[in-house]
Amino acid sequence: MKWLVRILQGLLVLGFLMFGFMKVSGDPTQVEAFNDIYGYGTAFMYVVGIVEILGAVGLLIGYWRNKLIPIFSGVLAVVMAGAVFTHLKAGQGFEVAGMPLILLVLALIVFFGQIKLLANNRQ
Repeated sequence: MKWLVRILQGLLVLGFLMFGFMKVSGDPTQVEAFNDIYGYGTAFMYVVGIVEILGAVGLLIGYWRNKLIPIFSGVLAVVMAGAVFTHLKAGQGFEVAGMPLILLVLALIVFFGQIKLLANNRQ
């Protein structure tokens, strides 16, 4: 279980760093999506990007501070739940909502897996 959590944690770090930097750097496709498709605006795009980057950094630090993993994976799961909702509400369907859904599931696996690992270490 520990290695599964660690591997998925690493995948989440890479994914959220990439997607977060796309938003923070003002990638034109992200700007268009947040403004025209979702109706959230550019400021919200930057907030989401910063949260994704901070979540990825938090998960990276979690390799040395295990108790941080549930916090940051939980935050990222909430962000991805919002992303899935946003894509479906915008009428984009599961073709577009698929990636956030996968990241949501991975974040939840890391969240619950790490909680279980921490509980087993207390006993």
